[in-house]
Formats: sequence, C-alpha cells, structure tokens
Amino acid sequence: MSGTTRPDVAIHFDGVVKHYGDVRALDGLSLEVPHGRMFGLIGPDGAGKTTAIRVVCGLLRADSGSVRVLGHDPIREHRAIAQSVGYLSQRFSLYGDLSVDENIAFFAEIHGVRRYAARRDRLLEMTQLTPFRGRLADRLSGGMKQKLALACTLIHEPRLIVLDEPTTGVDPVSRREFWKLLSEFLELGITILVTTPYLDEAERCARVALLHAGRVIAADAPDVLRAGLPGRLIEVVTDNAERVADIVPDVPGVDDVQLFGTRAHVRVMDAPAEETLEHIRQQLSSAGIAPRSIRFIPATLEDVFIARLAAHEAMPTPPVS
Repeated sequence: MSGTTRPDVAIHFDGVVKHYGDVRALDGLSLEVPHGRMFGLIGPDGAGKTTAIRVVCGLLRADSGSVRVLGHDPIREHRAIAQSVGYLSQRFSLYGDLSVDENIAFFAEIHGVRRYAARRDRLLEMTQLTPFRGRLADRLSGGMKQKLALACTLIHEPRLIVLDEPTTGVDPVSRREFWKLLSEFLELGITILVTTPYLDEAERCARVALLHAGRVIAADAPDVLRAGLPGRLIEVVTDNAERVADIVPDVPGVDDVQLFGTRAHVRVMDAPAEETLEHIRQQLSSAGIAPRSIRFIPATLEDVFIARLAAHEAMPTPPVS
C-alpha cells in the first residue's frame, strides 16, 4: 500500500505496529476501509480488534506505521477526528439517572451541537425510542440501551461510526434490530467500522478482515472469502460429534474436521465429494453411529476463518533479522 490515502478510502492502515510491553497487539497491520460501506474486523480475543479501533479514534498512538482516518492523522488532527467520527465502545457510558432525551442532549453539548432537536427526533424515530424519551436510561432494556448509545454516538452527524462489539450481551431480537438500524445509516452515506465476535453478523458487512495476532490473514467480501475455501463441506449432525471427529479423518479425501456443538464440518478434497460422503456414511455405520443428518453445506465465515488460521499457523516463522 502507498502512503497516500485515496479519496474513496475512509480508513487507511499501512504497516501499523502497536506494543503493550513485550506484546505486539498490532503487528504490521495494513488494510483499507472504503467510504460509505460497512467493514468488519473479526477475530478472537487478543487478535488486535479493539487496539485497531482505538488507534482509529486517536485514543492510542501507533508505535510505527501510518494511519489516516478521513484523510486526517488521528493523533495530530484529533479535533477533526472528534468532529467527524462517532465511537461506540464496549462500555459506552450512558447516564442512568438521565432520561433518553437528557442523555442525547448531554452528548450533543459535548460535541458542541446546538440545533439538534430535529436530528434527535429523527434518531429517536429510527431507533423506535420515541415512546420512551422520558424514561431513565437505567430503566431501559439491554437492547434499548444499545439503541440509545447509538443515537448519542450519531447526534453530531459523524461521517464515520466505529463500533466495538456493539451487540455483545444483547438478546437475538435486539441484535437483529440493531443491525437493521446500521443498514439504514449506511443508506445515509455513513461509513461503518465494526468489530464483532459473531460471525453471522460479519456476513452483513460489505467487506471483512480476519485478524490474528495483530495481522490480517484474509480480507475481502464475505461471499468471496466463502467461495475461496478449497474443497467442499459436509455437515454431520449427531449426538456424538467427538466420535465423528475421531473416525472421519481416516476416510480418503477428508482434509479437515471441525466441531460446532452437535455438528461436525468435514472438508473434502481431492476425491469426488459424493463418493467421499458415501464412504463417511459407511464408516460411521460400521462404528455404530447413525447421524441425524449428513449433507453438503455452503461454507460459513467461521469455516473460512478456521481454515485460514490453520494455514497461517502452519507457515514457517521468518528468521529474526
């Protein structure tokens, strides 16, 4: 990547390194987030997601490398970043003894927004909080608190919103409503950078980056990443998935087996997949295992991430210069 940010790029990381003592939280991170799209950072705890988010918002200074956010250096031009970026952290602080309206007013004043009534009313309508505008924040459900936090984040009309695991701990219905809201904000031209531990949520992003140990191990549209997974996947549903994982790897053509609760995802390579499926069925039958279901399935982002992570960890470590 070049050091110059293109006009269609909202966020540009180029070789960014960030240490916490001896730990490299970001290890040469390079990626670009396009304007007006939803971009997902996904990876396990410790992958570097939250550190990357905080560097974007100017809350952490990178040790080396280049960062540009909406064309600005997030440290040297922090005022411009604060005016143009909305940040919803994992522990966004609402004031429980203030009402919905009062919380929004408070955050409007922090950002120096004076004529915000029309904007507030529109946000309350979009978040379906209008009937609760007089309710104290402490009396809202978890999902409603997240909606209010999002409204507070957007009251100063940012061009970019940065969300760090915004639906963690929120019930499934509220999660769906929250993501529907994000889609509506995308239609207004807002760029969204989001981290999430839920890979089904990441499927909603236009583009995702899979992070591991502070590095990007894959980045593309979710459907492109899924289509690029080698081989085909067979799902085996059984009450004894661990036994399946013991037996199936010996079947010719099977490359990998991953367990997801009662489901085993078997990746088939090299041999005709239909023949391998039949061989798996026969092998399980010989072991006294009768699957509730055995069928071909499309790859998920979780399958892609596991495969990419395994390939990444199998690569030889470059010598220290």
